[in-house]
Amino acid sequence: MEPLVTYLHYLAIVLLAGFLVAEMAVCRPSLAAEQVRLLPRLDIFFFAGALLALATGLLRLFFYAKGVGFYLPNPFFLAKMALYIAIATLSIKPTMAFIRWRRTLLESGALPPAAEIAAARRLIHVEVVLLALMPLMAVLMARGIGR
Repeated sequence: MEPLVTYLHYLAIVLLAGFLVAEMAVCRPSLAAEQVRLLPRLDIFFFAGALLALATGLLRLFFYAKGVGFYLPNPFFLAKMALYIAIATLSIKPTMAFIRWRRTLLESGALPPAAEIAAARRLIHVEVVLLALMPLMAVLMARGIGR
């Protein structure tokens, strides 16, 4: 069972990273109606990947891998969790914007203002950078560095 949970954890991370990068690629200044409709769907898959990564990570923490006693005292584990929380928090604004943009498009046919697109895109870029730091934290904690 442990190999399956580990595989699902890694798969979830790849999926969430892929869908976050897809959001970044689609959320551009030249946003068209097609992309406005696509962004909330991409965001749902990003969210699902994040939830699966969290669920499988918690399974690994409590039941598999090296266990709670190994990870909880490690500052790199805490940094990894802080990065996860930061990404989740930062993703709220773009998610709300995507939903609002889609609703506005459906109701009035209006596309989002350029300033809103730029703001959402900046947050997505920050999320990508923070996500790129997570594997470093994982490698450091898995090697027992910081204990």
